[in-house]
Amino acid sequence: MMSGLKKYRYGIVSGILIALFTAYTLLDVFVIPQPYKYEEGKKPGTLRVTPVKNGDTQDGSDGSALSWKDEEPVITDRSYRDANISVTISEYRVNDTNVYVADVLVSSPEYLYTAFAKNTYGRNIKDTTSAIAEEAGSILAVNGDFYGARTQGYVIRNSVLYRSNGSKSNQDLAFFQDGSMKVVKEADYSAQDLVEQGATQVWSFGPGLLSDGTITISKNQEVRQATNSNPRTAIGIIEKNHYLFVVSDGRTSDNDGLTLYELAQFLKELGATTAYNLDGGGSSTMVFMGNVINHPTTSGRNTSERSVSDIVCIGYPE
Repeated sequence: MMSGLKKYRYGIVSGILIALFTAYTLLDVFVIPQPYKYEEGKKPGTLRVTPVKNGDTQDGSDGSALSWKDEEPVITDRSYRDANISVTISEYRVNDTNVYVADVLVSSPEYLYTAFAKNTYGRNIKDTTSAIAEEAGSILAVNGDFYGARTQGYVIRNSVLYRSNGSKSNQDLAFFQDGSMKVVKEADYSAQDLVEQGATQVWSFGPGLLSDGTITISKNQEVRQATNSNPRTAIGIIEKNHYLFVVSDGRTSDNDGLTLYELAQFLKELGATTAYNLDGGGSSTMVFMGNVINHPTTSGRNTSERSVSDIVCIGYPE
């Protein structure tokens, strides 16, 4: 039989081992960077885009021609225009909250792309939206769906399938080769189904806000445990090749933040037909030409960017 002293020592050793194991597990889940492999059979490749030559024209989604003929891009502190891309950022005051809207028109859907922190798909691999945007060479960027904080939810980025593990309760936003967007349920589509249908990007934060011009959430609906008005990030489409990127401030004395329903209402007023909620709160960040446009905050006490796992971009990917 084990003596009392041995039992005591055994208990101490066991406690230490359990504490070390618990600490390692927490570090493994939340801190230690772990690059993931992409889905078998889907090799990531560089997205190559050739700009339309200055002076050329290309049909827009509404049948009109994009005929900007500037030899150099025309850039201001809140706008950008060249032969392929037009970005205009406007600021609104909505329900005691500053809201920033980037109205984007492109000549091809290829100019909407995504990027990972450190250019790596994995868990606990994070960087600020502005740092990822700089590395990705983007004109405009907002934070994405923070896929790295979850183990479920489809991840398709730049036509590469990275994660096919889904949940029947998830609502995703699929962006297709033809420039269209659609809110889909993972219960209805496998990730491979979406790839075969031409999805180049799929985000899985949610929920969907608008479909066919109709608000699809209830007035009291919120993201998981969030119950208050918050900083928000959303993406929407007016028509093919015409997109809206929306980021709101919040959590401060000057900015209450928006509920999901208020966000959906605002996007509908802007003319969006489909819209989707991306990661919000401290993650909500809009970057234009290297400058942070909004006032990101997690606590409300100071302004600083939260590190995230991914972004959505407008620009010319290398």
